[in-house]
Amino acid sequence: MKKSIKNSILGLIVLALLAGAYYFYQAKHQQRPEDLYKFAEVSQGDIEQAVSANGTINPVTLVSVGTQVSGRVSKLYVDFNDKVEKGQVLLELDDALFTAQIAQSQGNVRNAEASVELAKANEARIRSLFVQEYVSRQELDQSVQALKSAQAQLATTRAQLQRDKTNLSYSIIRSPVSGIVIDRQIDIGQTVAASFQTPTLIKIAQDLSKMQIDTSFAEADIGNIKVGQLAKFSVDAFPNLNFEGMVKQIRLNPVTTSNVVSYNVVISVDNPQQILLPGMTAYVSIVFAKHDNVLLVPNAALRFKPKLDDAEVTDNGGAGKNGEAKRGAGKKQAVDKQLTDSFGRGKVFVLENGKPQMREVKVGITDGKFTEIIAQQLQAGDQVIIGAAQADEKSGNSMRAPRMF
Repeated sequence: MKKSIKNSILGLIVLALLAGAYYFYQAKHQQRPEDLYKFAEVSQGDIEQAVSANGTINPVTLVSVGTQVSGRVSKLYVDFNDKVEKGQVLLELDDALFTAQIAQSQGNVRNAEASVELAKANEARIRSLFVQEYVSRQELDQSVQALKSAQAQLATTRAQLQRDKTNLSYSIIRSPVSGIVIDRQIDIGQTVAASFQTPTLIKIAQDLSKMQIDTSFAEADIGNIKVGQLAKFSVDAFPNLNFEGMVKQIRLNPVTTSNVVSYNVVISVDNPQQILLPGMTAYVSIVFAKHDNVLLVPNAALRFKPKLDDAEVTDNGGAGKNGEAKRGAGKKQAVDKQLTDSFGRGKVFVLENGKPQMREVKVGITDGKFTEIIAQQLQAGDQVIIGAAQADEKSGNSMRAPRMF
């Protein structure tokens, strides 16, 4: 009996010691309010806001050299990357058919010239006989008409001869501009046909030291772009280099794709070293607003919304009376009202008295990471809440509490 009582007392003592150890552990490892959130510092600096899009680098002047006549390529004088001068022969087509056509047209001209000579002689003879009244006026008119018809036929054959000579000259393809060959689409022996449309044989970039970027911006961004604005861009070929250009033209021809309207924006680029090549993809950013020496907060601070039980918010953005938040539906409506952003305004939260306290701010421009703010209750160096701490980051969660029996 005594042993049983002794064991019971001993058990009670052990339980009391375990309970005391548990409460001591809880008090020692109780989470501080600042451990429940992530913070970022309000900074002061410069910020730029820009719109971005991808584009393609192209020569300012790209001439597609074609042919007006059909034929087989017999000679080719240029290749890729060759420099050419205006009027330089690029290639020649087989001229056998054109030469034969010229010979035929020359024969037709000589035949027409003979017909004209005969018609002139007949007209003169009939006219003299008409004066002597040996022929009628009708016969004289017929001879005059025959002469005019022969002369017209001669003009026609001469025009045909000139046409054939022109076609022969077209069989020799010359460069219309000075520049660099960037594309060649034919080889020797290939037959080109110019029946319905002029085929492109060679492409010549007139000046690779002056390039342009053809890019498209959505209609939501086009209002911020003006001719003359600075444009910054990069290319995959030179990831460590930053290039600059200038907005040259905003084309008024809209393009609609999947109900999205975009506008082509042309950006002029100087390329003195000619390291930018035609066809490169350019990642363009056009800065349309820049503010210096302003207060900046991370965008996450403007997106943060505390739980209703954690926040103490009143109409003036401070703590509730005696640190007590409103309860029930009334408190929820007040918090929702304060968290609803209007145009040009936003909310950030700071930690005061262990609770997130709201601060209303005026929102300026943003660069996608930071946003300019104007706030009377904040200054550089203040800590704003940007999110809730992760479970493994909270103080006291790295160890388990003693298990009670």
